[in-house]
Formats: sequence, C-alpha cells, structure tokens
Amino acid sequence: MTINGRKDLLLLGGFALAVLALPLWAAPLGAGYPDLLQKFAIYGIFAIGFNILFGLTGYLSFGHAAFLGVGSYTAVWCFKLLTMNVLPAVLCAMVVAGLFSLAIGYMSLRRSGIYFAILTLAFAQMSYNLAYSVLTPITNGETGLQITRTDPRMIDTWLSGASSAIPHTNLFGIPMSGYSGFYFCAVLLILAFYVALRISRSPFGTMLRAIKSNQNRLNFTGVHSRPYALAAFVISGVYAGLAGSLLAVTDPLAGAERMQWTASGEVVLMTILGGVGTLLGPMLGAVVIKYFENIFSAFNAQTLHGIFSFLPDPVENAVVGLLGLFVGEGWHLTLGVLFMIIVIFLPGGIMEGIERIGRLLRRRSAGEPQAHAAPAHPAGPHHATPHPAGSQPGAPQPGTSHPGSPNPVTRPAQGTA
Repeated sequence: MTINGRKDLLLLGGFALAVLALPLWAAPLGAGYPDLLQKFAIYGIFAIGFNILFGLTGYLSFGHAAFLGVGSYTAVWCFKLLTMNVLPAVLCAMVVAGLFSLAIGYMSLRRSGIYFAILTLAFAQMSYNLAYSVLTPITNGETGLQITRTDPRMIDTWLSGASSAIPHTNLFGIPMSGYSGFYFCAVLLILAFYVALRISRSPFGTMLRAIKSNQNRLNFTGVHSRPYALAAFVISGVYAGLAGSLLAVTDPLAGAERMQWTASGEVVLMTILGGVGTLLGPMLGAVVIKYFENIFSAFNAQTLHGIFSFLPDPVENAVVGLLGLFVGEGWHLTLGVLFMIIVIFLPGGIMEGIERIGRLLRRRSAGEPQAHAAPAHPAGPHHATPHPAGSQPGAPQPGTSHPGSPNPVTRPAQGTA
C-alpha cells in the first residue's frame, strides 16, 4: 500500500469513528439528541455530493434542492405503494433523482458560469411550483405527501396481511426512529464519504479538477469535457436524492418546501463555510449550520435572563437585549456574522483554519530542538577563529602577512593601467 493509500485509509477510519461516536461528543454541546444527529448525517450527505460538482468541477448550482425534493417524494411513494422497508425507497429515490438530474444537467451544462447557476435556479423553482400546484395529485400540494391507513403497501400486505394502523418505517423490523435511525443514516454517510474519496483520488476526479482549472484549455487539447461535467452533475444529484430519501425515512413526509431556492442556497453555504473542494469541509459546514439552526434558534429572552441573572438588572437587561438579536428568531444574524468572518479571514473555510493551526503546531514542534541546542563556540569576543581543513592552528594562511616574514604577500594596486 502506498503512502497516499495509508493516509486515505486513516482519513476514512477517523471519519467513521467520529461519525459513529457523534452521540458521545455532541452531547456536551447540547446536540446529542437523535433528531439533530440525523440532520447532521443527512445534510452532510447532501453537502458532500454537492461538493463533487461545485468543489471539484467548479459549477455552482442553485437548483440542487429539486433533487432533494424528488428523492423525498419518491421515497414516500415507495412507502405508500410497496413497503415500509427503507431499502427499496432509498434505492428508488437515488435512481429517480439520478434520471431527473440527467435531464436537467443535460440542458443546463450547455452554459457555464453565472448562466449555469441561473438555469439551475430556474429549473428548481419550476419544480417547486409544479409540486406546489400543478402536480397536486402526485405531491398533495401545500399539505405534503403523507402515509395513510388506506395505502396499498403491496409487499407488506402480501407478506403480513392488511393492517388498519399507520405503520412506521423500518429496516427489516428495526424502527428508523431515534438512535437506530441515526445510525442507519450514519452508515450511509460513511459510504457516501468513501465514494467521494475514491472519486477525488481517481483519474475521473483529476479530470474534474482540470475542468475547474481551465475548461477551454482542456477542450483545446481534444478532450470533450461536457460528459465529465454531466457525470459529476448526475452523481451530485444522486447524493441529493439519497439525502431526500433519508429525510423521508426519518420523517415520512414530503413537502414542496424542500425544493425551494433557500434549500439550494443552504447547501452552498455549507460547502463554502466548511471549505470548497475539501473532503471534510462540507460535512463540517453542514454540522455548523444545522447546529446554529436548532440550538441558537431555541434560545429566547427567558433563557438569556437565566444565564445572565448574576449581573445587575440594568446591565442584565442591556446584555439580554443585545444578544437577543443574535438568537431565537435572529439566529440567521449570528450565522451571517460567522459566514462573513470565515469568508474574510479564512477564504478556504473551516478546513483552512484547521490547516493553519496544524502548520503552526508543526513549526513550533520543529523549532523546539533548535532553541535548546548548545552553541558551537563559547560566547565572548575572543573565541577561536575556525581554520580551513588541513591547516594547523597558528600556521600562516594564504593571503596574509605576518611580522618578520621575508616575503610578505602583497596585492596588486587597484585602478592602475
């Protein structure tokens, strides 16, 4: 195994360990409950897939929420028609989202830059409006698509008979709620990270980075770059469909709001905040944004008064009034300030900050032995002067004269003709 292979294996192992231990180290931060952990894993998959398109290829899409919504609708229809087992729903959602992204990507990739971004945004908004109004028989409009008692569920009915109760999603009998649902999402997150790692290290990933670097120059060499960009777009759409299906797995409901442009903008923020083009950055960005959304939004004036009750009343009221702007309904303001700080001081996102800290620690550890090394010569103005190799101390050196020497060495005068 090569050195890079060992590094990738260590990276995958560390990532898997951190994800599986997420309930332990997230609990002290107030984020150890299953619903939030499931969001960390699901939106981590969404961001990792989006990074394959945006981070590697350089195509900025504002329409990926369409694939997220399509994945959710497909999964819920699989629950209604086939079975409450989550595996068929996840697979069907990935296939349908892949086909949908193939159609949109084929049309959108005829343009690049801002025109590509506007096209994807337009397709996403068209999908949202269709789901909200025109396709109401399929999507149930503003109410959302839900599981009902009268659903056929043909496979479940064939295996265990008809049931009048509203069933729950399961994996061969294991309920997909609570921590079991989180660990199902966590395993898929690890697999999604492994696939993204292999893509990044493959010749296909190198071709995607070449497209991002200079697509015109790549085309001039005779390489047709559009199929590679379309493949990246479809893979990214499949990731979004997987994330959408997991949203339906943990909460069997699909609504048109998941296809809004704000959801597409959110995954862009996750990727930029964590680090565009990095492997771990999108996941970190997803964790930070979902943490702010669920933790900071839960703070209210009463909570702040309880925290700062030790202050005098006038100071307490002033502090609560100021911080109240950044929590509760104003948590977006906190996220905006954090995003500004990251973009201004760490253009490479959170991963750039981690790399800077790592470089600083390595420089300090490498400089410690030199700081404690003993000097080569004793301090003082009369230390010995080093002599050339092979000479004796005290012997006359070339180019010098000593008192009493019969033939002192002289240098020719400068500036004479």
